[in-house]
Amino acid sequence: VHGDFSRCFSLSSMGSTRAVLQVFENYQKARVTFVQTVAELATRPQNVEALQNAGVMSLLRPLLLDNVPSIQQSAALALGRLANYNEELAEAVVAGDILPQLVNSLSEQNRFYKKAAAFVLRAVAKHSAQLALAVVDSRALEELVLCLEEFDPSVKEAASWALGYIARHNSELAQAVVDAGAVPSLVQAVQEPELSLKRIASSALADISKHTPDLAQAVVDSGAITYLAPLIHNPDARLKRQVLSCLSQIAKHSVDLAELVVEGEIFPRVLRCLRDVDTVVQKNSAILVREIAKHTPMLAQLISNAGGVAATVDYVNETVGNARLPGIMTLGYIAAFSEALAMAVIADKGVPSIAAALGTESEDHVKAACVWALGSIGRHSPDHAKALADNNVFPKLLAAHADDASSDDLRNKAKRALKITLAKCVHLPALDPLLHSAPPNVLKYVVAQYAKVLPHDVTARRDFVTSGGLQRIQQIDAEPGSELRAHIDAINSCYPEDVVRYYSPGYSQALLDKVESYQITA
Repeated sequence: VHGDFSRCFSLSSMGSTRAVLQVFENYQKARVTFVQTVAELATRPQNVEALQNAGVMSLLRPLLLDNVPSIQQSAALALGRLANYNEELAEAVVAGDILPQLVNSLSEQNRFYKKAAAFVLRAVAKHSAQLALAVVDSRALEELVLCLEEFDPSVKEAASWALGYIARHNSELAQAVVDAGAVPSLVQAVQEPELSLKRIASSALADISKHTPDLAQAVVDSGAITYLAPLIHNPDARLKRQVLSCLSQIAKHSVDLAELVVEGEIFPRVLRCLRDVDTVVQKNSAILVREIAKHTPMLAQLISNAGGVAATVDYVNETVGNARLPGIMTLGYIAAFSEALAMAVIADKGVPSIAAALGTESEDHVKAACVWALGSIGRHSPDHAKALADNNVFPKLLAAHADDASSDDLRNKAKRALKITLAKCVHLPALDPLLHSAPPNVLKYVVAQYAKVLPHDVTARRDFVTSGGLQRIQQIDAEPGSELRAHIDAINSCYPEDVVRYYSPGYSQALLDKVESYQITA
């Protein structure tokens, strides 16, 4: 009897244990179902507002500390997707004191959780400098740098991405990333075999480099150029985009940094990227060439010697809109340095290429770059100015200046380009249209050129009369003592007084009056 009682008690006890365990098992299944469903719902924007209104943030937070790893990971993933959606939800993550919880768990959890946690940090940091600072204040940088030393490439990618999103906002945040020791690990990540890791690490280095020369120098000092420059050869377009962008962000700051990029033997390889099938690669390579060309005549000459002028002209011809801008500016920078470099741009058909862009582009900032570049080409000598005249550039510059719809920047740049190029133009037929259509603030530069040339050229003086130029000069209402009046007087002094009087307004009427008042003598 005693044995039967013991067996019955044991069976009863086991049944009770199973019932208790079943409750916990059901609770765990419910938690798993909940976080997985929320994570799935968060992938669709139309669900986000409903999730937010249901108080999902406060429900997910305790699940980050769940004793089941898969629940922790799914909770972090759901939070990351929500925070990624908009700034308000990212602020809710910060306000909910979730960041310290994530950071504290980073050093203790498995690689899956680390990847999800880094995603949350990135999703928060991306929206604003203030939110990125909140991530930094949670002491996340040290843990993210440690994640760069993980064996799993996906963890390194997630950490690199988060560091880049923090650094991109301003120089202070980028400096914090540098001070945390991230740069050497990011350079090491560039050397890893995984393409996606190379891309993200290159992007993060670009986000650090772009702010100040010191930050770019920190990237250079870690040997980044040595490993980035050869990747221009890589067939992966998305990797080339990031590499070219990073090299541009380094080169833009100073002559020394630009020379270090050039020493990475990027020429002529980078010029071939101007013809890449990927349009972003094309644009980023054009930006890199521009950032190098702008610094010194020596670097501009190096680009010209490598065939960079012709390649850039082809690029400008084959692109439209904002993509054209770096190519146009490159030609302007190169031409501005010397007569010889400007003539190289002319020889490689740069003037018609830029003039065509000025005539067809609709955005004022692109047009402004065109007029600036044309001014940089034509300002050196009469030969340079004639190249502009031969391509009918002056009327286009005048149209850009005179158009009421043009921005102030475009109008000012067009006026300056006209001023400096007209001052060199002695090809008078090119000035004839401007003489009849230019506003007074430009007309004085046109008349000044006639005043310079006509005293020394008999043929030009005759042509000026037959073309109607002398008559037009007499019609100009110039204030006594003004610069324009002085130029008109200089032109009139090239002709007999009766000729000047003949073309003056009202002279024909004066002759008719004389005829009418003439008395015939017997």
